[in-house]
Amino acid sequence: MTTVDAPRGRKTGRHITFFVALAVFAQESTWNFYDAQVPPLLREHVGSAAVIGLLMGMDNILGVFIQPWIGNRSDNTRTRWGRRIPYLAVGMPIAALLFATIPLASSLPALVALMFAYALVANSFKPLGEALLPDFIRPERRSRANAAVKIASSLTIIVSALVSTFLVDSHPVLAFSVPSLLMLASAAVLVLRVRDSASPAYQAAVAEDQQPEHEDAPKPRMRDILRELVRDADRTRLLVLLAILLFGAAWAASRSLITNYGIEALGLSRGKAGGLTLPSGVAFLLAAYPLALLSERIGRLRVMALGATVFVTALIVGTLVHTATATIVALCVAAVGAAGFVINAAVVLWNLAPSSRVLGTYTALYTVGWAGGGFLGPAVVGGMVDITGWNLMPIDAAVLAVFAVAAVVRVLRRRGPAENGVAL
Repeated sequence: MTTVDAPRGRKTGRHITFFVALAVFAQESTWNFYDAQVPPLLREHVGSAAVIGLLMGMDNILGVFIQPWIGNRSDNTRTRWGRRIPYLAVGMPIAALLFATIPLASSLPALVALMFAYALVANSFKPLGEALLPDFIRPERRSRANAAVKIASSLTIIVSALVSTFLVDSHPVLAFSVPSLLMLASAAVLVLRVRDSASPAYQAAVAEDQQPEHEDAPKPRMRDILRELVRDADRTRLLVLLAILLFGAAWAASRSLITNYGIEALGLSRGKAGGLTLPSGVAFLLAAYPLALLSERIGRLRVMALGATVFVTALIVGTLVHTATATIVALCVAAVGAAGFVINAAVVLWNLAPSSRVLGTYTALYTVGWAGGGFLGPAVVGGMVDITGWNLMPIDAAVLAVFAVAAVVRVLRRRGPAENGVAL
């Protein structure tokens, strides 16, 4: 069995894209199943929906602090295996074992302790698998590689639904074991096949370490990276992070509140309302790779702005027509627009990173921005719904996306024509 231990052009690019997609697929399989099936376990011990929601949000809060730290720590790691694989090799098996034990908890304290332990370990390597992509893939081809990773991530929703349908009722412990086994298998493949010590980004970071001005200087620290980012007079990276936060909020609100919208505004049953988003998931998968190719031709920022604009327009039109069929069509079109934004957002941030030494940190900043939007979006839009009513919920979500469009357009106006092309 050979390892991916040196850059060999497109063939290596395809191989590493597959391995990164496999790692993300395994990680997200556990997270999606966690979100779907841990609340019912909590419901056996807790009667308050607010308390359940608070406990389910624990992983997001931990991620805000842990992911940037681990991203920065991995950036500064130098081993013969690389700077990401050592953490993945240790973290993924431990997280898999912790995840498999969650349904065995017999009391609320035991369940919360296992949830905390899993969230702590899983957050400690969550951005590192995805960070392998910019380590190996050159900037001009990162959009198509990231599209494949996002497709793999989206497929985990289907896997989670299938495991829930066929195993949870009859074999609840086995149901949690399936995502755990996927993660263990993924960890084994990564350890056996990937050595990121020979990736172009790792080699560039090592070469930069050996430059006279860096040889005796301390490794880049998280607070130093954040200070440099905030103090940068250009503000481009801050605007990109703001756009990610805002669009992540709009996307999360449009998905998490759509079932209630179908019930309250369209008069659908709970089951039919819950199925409104299924066709849009397929639309996202079909659109991702073609949009990645388009991004590499006309510029990633342009496709992000265009995609977010399509997202806003679709939600507004779907709200105004106000039928179940129109809503499904609108969600499909919105998902295509969202794909244009999502597959490029991390790539733009990677390509704006000042050095290969901080790619892991920038991956974590993207993850935190997107997760932060996912945490804030449903709450903000929910508050808007309390004022405007359920009939206008999609438009309320679209308002957040309008601000994301404005941030991306601002970046486009700040950058020169060459920077609006291949790199961004």
